[in-house]
Formats: sequence, structure tokens, C-alpha cells
Amino acid sequence: MSDEAEPGFVRVRLDLSYDGKGFSGWAKQRDGQRTVQGEIEAALRTVTRSQETYELTVAGRTDSGVHARGQVAHVDLPEAVWEEHREKLLRRLAGRLPHDVRVWKVAEAPAGFNARFSAVWRRYAYRVTDHPGGVDPLLRGHVLWHDWELDLDAMNAAAEHLIGEHDFAAYCKRREGATTIRTLQELRWERRPDGILEATVRADAFCHNMVRSLVGAMLFVGDGHRPVEWPGKVLQARVRDSAVHVVRPHGLTLEEVGYPADELLAARSKEARNKRTLPGADAGCC
Repeated sequence: MSDEAEPGFVRVRLDLSYDGKGFSGWAKQRDGQRTVQGEIEAALRTVTRSQETYELTVAGRTDSGVHARGQVAHVDLPEAVWEEHREKLLRRLAGRLPHDVRVWKVAEAPAGFNARFSAVWRRYAYRVTDHPGGVDPLLRGHVLWHDWELDLDAMNAAAEHLIGEHDFAAYCKRREGATTIRTLQELRWERRPDGILEATVRADAFCHNMVRSLVGAMLFVGDGHRPVEWPGKVLQARVRDSAVHVVRPHGLTLEEVGYPADELLAARSKEARNKRTLPGADAGCC
């Protein structure tokens, strides 16, 4: 996965959003399920009248049912295709794409840009209501109902034990050959004026199911089923804990992806490809 387009191609950045309800996640699948990547690539192929499919690289693959407001991807297009369609590409995509996915910006990417590896952080939000009457019907596709009253202060106290660079194996679904070491930069809860509790979760990267597992652990603290220290103890064990519940995906939204200044893009991409270990850890352990 190169940080520069091949000769004769132009790297194009796409900023987009989607409602995840009708998708089997971001990534194309062999069995032909409907995915965000598949829809956008098909639309690009159609509006540029191309015989081949130009593959997208995304900042963060979202699971089935997860939404995105600030997703970023890139695609390498032949120079001739880009020159012919660049001025009208955004409007043509709007006319071709289904209503549950939108591309908001299409622009030539700066040198060294890689939507995935150049990113320095991804910010998610998870939304929950503990209202005894349930979820507002107009928000039901984006807010989880938790049928217990939640203690905001206890959840924020639990979150403090999870901030920093750690091995999040206890909160991730392992993938062969992939590290579970991540730097969790921000994790906090607030109760909005409408009563909905919103978690802000920001990290340099996330492993599979990480956000939903963290939220599940903190909800157990918030409703009094576990002490404030419990999520931190689970983290330290570095072993998947069956007591950690992976909450449903519809409450989760990828809100924003952060990138460094243009002159630092290539260096960040190179750094992100390095497999991380924790100080004192066996370099071959994960």
C-alpha cells in the first residue's frame, strides 16, 4: 500500500459519511453483501465510465451497523480520468450513490497522503440513553437503550484507568499477526441536555470491537454491576474477558479522522506501519 500514486495516476481524497444500518460494514466481502466500499467503488466506476474498479483505501474500517460522519478514504485514478471528471465528480456521485452514503468532498491529496496510515487519530462517539421510557423513536437507529440508571461520574472515573498506551487485548477481537497495542488519547462521558449519554473515544488506532467493548465495560460500572476499578483490572490482564459485553453497533459513529501537516504525512505513514510493542514486552509476543 504505497504512500504515493503510481506514475500516471492521481491520489484523490474523499471525505464521506454513511448510515451503517443497511451495510455489512465498510469492506467488500466475497459473498456479495452490501458494503460501503462496494457502493462507492461501483458509483465511481459508473460516473467515470471506467471498465475497471478503482479500489478505495479507508482511514478506519467500520463493522456492520456502525455509522460514520467523518470517514476519509483515498483512491488512485488515472490522470486522464481525474482531469476529465474532477470538476463534476462530486455532483455525479451524489446522483449515483444511494441515500445512506454521501461523499462530501473530493480533492487531489497532498504528497505522502495515505488515508489509513497517515492518520494520527480517529474519534468515535457512542450514544446511550438510560431513560426509563426508552429511546426517542427518531433516534432509535443511533442511540442504545440501557435499562438501568447510569452514574456518569463513576463511568468517567473508570475511563481514567484506560487512558494511555496499553495492550488492549482484553477489549479486542484478536486477528492473526496484528498487534493489540494502542494509545487511547481520550475517553470521557457527558450527559447532553436531552439526557443522552455520549462517550468520546479518541485513539491513534483501534483494534476490532475495541470501542464497543470499552463502552460495554463502562456501562457495567455506570449501572453499579462492577466497581470503578474493574475495567482497568480487565485491561491489565491482557486476556479477553467473557464478562466484557460488546455493545450493539448502532450507537457507534466515527466522527472524525485527524491528520498531521502535509509535510509530515509521509513520515507518519511510515511510523504507523511499524509493529508496536510495550516497553519491556517481548517484541515477538503480539
